[in-house]
Amino acid sequence: MKMTMHIDEDVLAHVMKVTGAKTKTQAVEMALADMARRHKMKELFQQGLGLTPNQLRAAYTPTPVDALESHGMMVSENKQAPYGRRRTSR
Repeated sequence: MKMTMHIDEDVLAHVMKVTGAKTKTQAVEMALADMARRHKMKELFQQGLGLTPNQLRAAYTPTPVDALESHGMMVSENKQAPYGRRRTSR
């Protein structure tokens, strides 16, 4: 759907940087999809899923490692880093 919108340029630029979106349209679509996902998760959590509030917090509280992995910043132990030189033994 095509529409005209007034969007803060600084906010849009930040969203593009954070998400890696290549176009403004892609950035807006990603932001809207994320907002819809967050709302759906909030609804599910409010239903409780049969768990106590403390059990839900423990099960779904992201760790710093989770945050890095979700942004593709973690390197598996089996993979070589995509940068730098491979060390050779002497």
